[in-house]
Amino acid sequence: MKHVFIIAEAGVNHNGSLELAKELVDIAAESGADAVKFQTFKTEKIISRYAPKAEYQIKTTGEMESQLEMVKKLELSSSQFLELAEYCSVKGIEFMSTPFDMDSVDFLAEQLQVVRLKIGSGEITNAPLLLKAAKTAKPVILSTGMSTLGEIEMALGVLAFGYIDNGERKPSIEAFKQAYISDKGQNALQEKVTLLHCTTEYPAHFNEVNLKVLETLRQAFALKVGYSDHTPGISIPIAAVALGAEVIEKHFTLDKNLPGPDHKASLEPRELKAMVHSIRQVEQALGTGRKIPTVSEIKTMIAARKSLTALKEIRQGEEYTEDNLGSKRPGNGLSPLYYWDLLGRKAPKNYKADEMVEL
Repeated sequence: MKHVFIIAEAGVNHNGSLELAKELVDIAAESGADAVKFQTFKTEKIISRYAPKAEYQIKTTGEMESQLEMVKKLELSSSQFLELAEYCSVKGIEFMSTPFDMDSVDFLAEQLQVVRLKIGSGEITNAPLLLKAAKTAKPVILSTGMSTLGEIEMALGVLAFGYIDNGERKPSIEAFKQAYISDKGQNALQEKVTLLHCTTEYPAHFNEVNLKVLETLRQAFALKVGYSDHTPGISIPIAAVALGAEVIEKHFTLDKNLPGPDHKASLEPRELKAMVHSIRQVEQALGTGRKIPTVSEIKTMIAARKSLTALKEIRQGEEYTEDNLGSKRPGNGLSPLYYWDLLGRKAPKNYKADEMVEL
């Protein structure tokens, strides 16, 4: 049975508070998620003072402050992240974070020594950041929201180059392409990279989710695939698991009514717990794909199946006919598959009505 890796996405829903961030860790750990993920960045390094807010950010936080001012309030310091990662260790849940700038990649990989890096959809064309991530040799989970197959392939080329480069070649589009098509590059991608399908809207509309893309990604790139969900509720990530998603990422919050850009599109604690529970049920239900009777079904066969049975009294030497031979429960006698073989034959002995017949 495959274990679906569930990432409880705290993101910036701590609102810049370490104490609230720790509460989110508690909630994620109690839900049964495998990891809790935050976002690591230095605001001035990733957002221009002229950058507008996204439409969903305007809806949730208004237009009075800029995107830079909004995000700056959601930034945690390096010392706070160090404390937060240690808190996750105590709580028995993996600490994860998405880096948005080069220094944050180094910080997560070298100081916090995260198990893996998660790269957000907005960075899929940010080749320098992708290369930096691959150079850490850490596994990468790459979200693919807003992208085309061609853009994903190029991003994978950058990652492949970063994983296998020994310093002999200068980074370039041609070098990325060559790394992607090489056996060594493909092997590195197979070992290190998971692609997440994603619709980058908060909340995402159901008619824009397009879960069938999971199979498209699997077929196109032959990599592990998962799903980062922004829809309301928990039904879509559960459906994604049924379609073969091996990783699920979902935003959660302490309270949807808290101020901030992502709270309204996030799950509350009880919903997160319900999602994890449902995913665990689905992953059990997926099984092996081999169509054979289960242990429970074998016990039910006798009661549910039928055997060839005398419909009325049959005397020894009398021919079996459609009038005197039929099938009834239980199923521990001669299979009805032999019905036509017996028609016209003579009964070897006397049978009472409802008695199972023999060859």
